[in-house]
Amino acid sequence: MQASIPVAHPLPPLYLASSSPSFRPRNLSPLCCCPRPFLSFAHFRLFLNQRKKGRKRSKASIMSNSASGMAVCDECKLKFLELKAKRSFRFIVFKINEKVQQVVVDRLGEPGESYEDFTACLPADECRYAVFDFDFVTDENCQKSKIFFISWAPDTSRVRSKMLYASSKDRFKRELDGIQVELQATDPSEMSMDIIKSRAL
Repeated sequence: MQASIPVAHPLPPLYLASSSPSFRPRNLSPLCCCPRPFLSFAHFRLFLNQRKKGRKRSKASIMSNSASGMAVCDECKLKFLELKAKRSFRFIVFKINEKVQQVVVDRLGEPGESYEDFTACLPADECRYAVFDFDFVTDENCQKSKIFFISWAPDTSRVRSKMLYASSKDRFKRELDGIQVELQATDPSEMSMDIIKSRAL
């Protein structure tokens, strides 16, 4: 006589608890002597919220890792050295090329251009980095100059772009040896000429 072999059955699925008994499945499974577990609606919503938070943390982690690996184009370093040593430019505007994951030169300002020319070339809805060679006269009537590093992040720019520029800023600054003053601005009023002068003195 052939012995019968017990068959393993899958665990019963989870069911949402219902206030109406007519919609609630039988409490006992025909293949299992244990009651089927029920998942309350409150627990189900908590599960969904935790999963959404996990996805957000995952996206933030991916973005952070991407930003930490942001490369700097050699042209950025060379043009900055020309501005610092030879004063070949009044300012340099940089941008992040997200396709190649690299900081590149966006615009070069000629030595004769003014601070107004510099602020006019910053886009109203996109983030940028910039360096500006500012000439000024001290209270002792001494002619001096200081190199400003400006992080431009307008309120109308994309959230992803703001996060990318903020997380890449420190690494990019380390590539530019000679920065003397740092300024962050989200609005033109935060980088007015009066503010530039007060920070330079």
